[in-house]
Amino acid sequence: MKYHLTTLLAVSVSLLTFAQPTIPADSVIMTKHETSIKGQRINYTAYKGTQPVWNKDGKAIATVDYTYYERDGIADRATRPLVISFNGGPGSASVWMEIAYTGPALLEIDDEGYPIQPYGIKKNPYSILDVADIVFINPVNTGYSRILDKEADKSTFFGVNADIKYLAEWINTFVTRQNRWPSPKYLIGESYGTTRVSGLALELQSSQWMYLNGVILVSPTDLGIERGGPVEVALRLPYFAATAWFHKRLPAELQQQDLTDMLPGVEQYAVNELLPALVKGGTLSPAEKQAAAAKIAHYSGLPEKVILQNNLDISTSLFWKELLRDSGYTVGRLDSRYLGIDRRDAGERPDFNAELTTWLHAFTPAINHYMRNELNFKTDVKYNMFGDVHPWDGSDDHTGENLRQAMAQNPYLHVMVQSGYYDGACDYFNAQYNLWQMDPSGKLADRMSFVGYRSGHMMYLRKEDLEKGNEDIRSFIKASTPEKGAPAKY
Repeated sequence: MKYHLTTLLAVSVSLLTFAQPTIPADSVIMTKHETSIKGQRINYTAYKGTQPVWNKDGKAIATVDYTYYERDGIADRATRPLVISFNGGPGSASVWMEIAYTGPALLEIDDEGYPIQPYGIKKNPYSILDVADIVFINPVNTGYSRILDKEADKSTFFGVNADIKYLAEWINTFVTRQNRWPSPKYLIGESYGTTRVSGLALELQSSQWMYLNGVILVSPTDLGIERGGPVEVALRLPYFAATAWFHKRLPAELQQQDLTDMLPGVEQYAVNELLPALVKGGTLSPAEKQAAAAKIAHYSGLPEKVILQNNLDISTSLFWKELLRDSGYTVGRLDSRYLGIDRRDAGERPDFNAELTTWLHAFTPAINHYMRNELNFKTDVKYNMFGDVHPWDGSDDHTGENLRQAMAQNPYLHVMVQSGYYDGACDYFNAQYNLWQMDPSGKLADRMSFVGYRSGHMMYLRKEDLEKGNEDIRSFIKASTPEKGAPAKY
């Protein structure tokens, strides 16, 4: 079979175009929807679009994609809260919270968060869209967001402080375009997103002159707060105890207690007894070391022998491998309710993260279907569940202190932490430790709150916690909305 040269060239160009899809720098597609939230019919508009990141010369060097949900029929948006939502990674898209937590769409999973087929999307009856409009933002290289200028310096985007700086500028533009400057504003971030929004709280105030009513930290990171050595080791134990309790590996006297009745005793031991013992290191007497190992075993479900072999310092990866080793299973990192199967039972860490593979199994088909078919956003650009953001500059992370400073400067600003008891990556006791160290004076305590849930990192994947978590956000928004005319002053 023979082809004319011009035909071959045309085919080549066509294939080249198809193989190198691009995303527009500035675009929006609007769709109309209706749902029912808490028994109330809600009509809303979804805006799926991209908005540029400009350099100092006004050139679009990247584009950030977003989904903005706005309830219809609101006469006065000056009093309508706006929630600005990020996920983590730092190279993770906002898919997780958009279609599984606060947004109006909900992926099809079972009541504990496991994948089911057929894959799909349903309406979220617990979404906070009844009380607030929401924008879900995908930082550069996540979702459909991309660098547009091949000459752009990646350090503009990929680092703790660079990320905060360009996203603050982006938020300013978004708020201006949507005419939302008068609205009460909230940031919510999950995992690394908590580092992001903690830094953004101060950056928005300092560089954009935008003041917030609240910051919600879902499964927070360490926020740049130092906790090495004995402190780091001691803080793990309550998470170990929660996981062992879930898998029924604790002694009967602990197992017969409810989870939240059992944990305070572990927490007190970790801070008041284990930490001082660990500080002694090699000077700890054999009898003291044996007593500490016995107590750790009592609370963690691990064998004393393993604890002594590791000098009382059990890493989280060893815990995930060891707890159910005799049953042939590992437990998940981000949610230790999930089980994995390794090639061999021996070893010091699991072969894979059981929970993450399960989540990707459910989320990836759902978000791709939802964007194209429900939001009418049709593109050949791949939706990056996780994008390449390397090398990432993690230096000079002072985001916990940034958030404290933002709170000190803004009497309206409240903070709420939401943590799952079975999260082994960003565990609940370390999240509480953040609050203690952020506010050593105790003067901000009345504007800080913590809520725990009986699930893991994405606690909202469990139906009971999906409902409770959204209701807790509603209550937080209400509590952090001042009475009309109430001044922001001490």
